[in-house]
Amino acid sequence: MSPTRQETAPGTPLGATGSTPGPRPAGAARRWATLAIACLAALLLAVDGTVLTLAVPALTRSLHPTANQILWIADVYGFVLGGLLVTMGTLGDRIGRKRLLLTGATAFAAASAATAFAPDPALLIAARAALGVAGATIMPSTLSILRSTFTDPGERAAAVAVWSTTSVAGFALGPIVGGLLLAHFWWGSVFLVNVPVCAVVVLAGLPVLSESRDPRPGRLDVPGVVLSIVGMVAAVYAVKEGVRGGPARPDVLAAAVLGVGGLVLFARRQARSADALIDLRLFRRRGYAVSVSAALVAMFVTAALSLLFAQYFQLVLGWSQLRSGLAALPGAVTAVLGGAAAVPAVTALGHRRVVPAGLALMGLGCVLYLPIGTSADYPAVLLPMAAFGLGAGLCVAVTNHTVVEAFPPDRAGAAAAVSETAFEVGGALGIALVGSVLNAVYRARLALPHGLTARQAASARESIGGALTGTYAGTSAGTPTGTPAGAAASPSGSAQAVVAAARRAFVDGIHIATLGCAAVAGLLAVVALFALRGTHQEVRTSDAR
Repeated sequence: MSPTRQETAPGTPLGATGSTPGPRPAGAARRWATLAIACLAALLLAVDGTVLTLAVPALTRSLHPTANQILWIADVYGFVLGGLLVTMGTLGDRIGRKRLLLTGATAFAAASAATAFAPDPALLIAARAALGVAGATIMPSTLSILRSTFTDPGERAAAVAVWSTTSVAGFALGPIVGGLLLAHFWWGSVFLVNVPVCAVVVLAGLPVLSESRDPRPGRLDVPGVVLSIVGMVAAVYAVKEGVRGGPARPDVLAAAVLGVGGLVLFARRQARSADALIDLRLFRRRGYAVSVSAALVAMFVTAALSLLFAQYFQLVLGWSQLRSGLAALPGAVTAVLGGAAAVPAVTALGHRRVVPAGLALMGLGCVLYLPIGTSADYPAVLLPMAAFGLGAGLCVAVTNHTVVEAFPPDRAGAAAAVSETAFEVGGALGIALVGSVLNAVYRARLALPHGLTARQAASARESIGGALTGTYAGTSAGTPTGTPAGAAASPSGSAQAVVAAARRAFVDGIHIATLGCAAVAGLLAVVALFALRGTHQEVRTSDAR
């Protein structure tokens, strides 16, 4: 791609100031209104990604899905969304990012209404899949619109930082929104609330957002699109189901082969194609590769801790869903503060110091969780939560900016798709792998009292939810459902012993899991510290197209 198509200097570092030649968008008010719309759309998707876990018990009582259907209700959204991000990001570059965002928001509203009023599990699964399709159009569109709207490097850095921290904060807000709605309305309300938010995005976006697209998009690589979808969907399925049910299952093995094969063929095709969806040569540059890896790890650890502490507050401390959601709010606040500090931090310290610092703070926060126990000591949670949130905000804001700046403005949709795919894959891996470690440690450390029936012991060993209430309809958040068959059906003394043992074992699992997360974040922090040396001008827009 010729440098003449660039609106900004390649490789503009976060925190740089000054404008560059090229058309400038409408006034400042319109630019910041664009940011507000983009943040609202990003917040919608982030909240929607965590709110379902609270609604599973209520929808289970209403629709009576099977255990397998519950898994599909929880996972199909992520499967579809992850598989379509690259395709939708490229599509936005071709047909227009504004058009794709507004179309996607309209479809998201319709799919949300269909989900809220689904009369049976099959239609609910289909509606959730439609939500994934619509979500895949919104995710890359918001970030790519910011890339093309904010032509001043300093303003763009601030806008991406705000957008990034809004996305991170949305994960913590999901349980709060869900808890408030479920306390007063039926389970469908957690999806129906999306409709007015989408209406605001569409109605405000029509007059405010500016259209942008690649003026010379070239030929659409249809085989590449197919390979990216098949490879990503199959790979995400293999990771999630392999951890949940074991890697030796035939469907998991088939999905793993299909996913790896599809992604390998996709990468080979992209390397040879003149109209590639993604310029894979960018990954040869250390700064770019480290930034994408940091984004993946940041979401890996964030999703993992969200899983751990959603269960810890509810199942170990016995707090309500709403109280548990509110308990996570300080983490969202410090993430916002971290994102706000990204621009001045990079200006003062440089990109190569801030990314490792953000990862190190995340690792430190994980380590500081080690003193928590089975009794409520919320002040002991605040410090690690604050450290982790600050580090996550810093890391996500800087890495998002770096990834987006590596592509020319005409390819902003593809750039955003790479960033969002890293987050989606990181989140899926974090929940799957860390959840697996947590469950393995729980089962290994669980010391059950004598006198339980085989059914009671099996229920308790299955999960902490099974130990507390008996049967457990597996959800990604670990919310127990069903009728008492474990501790609750035991004699009083045995029940108390089972609950105490389960809570101790679960906290042991949290300790091991958080140490693992700290090791992952810390290792990448060290790698980033050395790998980013001398990369100040390395991450720059490719001119190969």
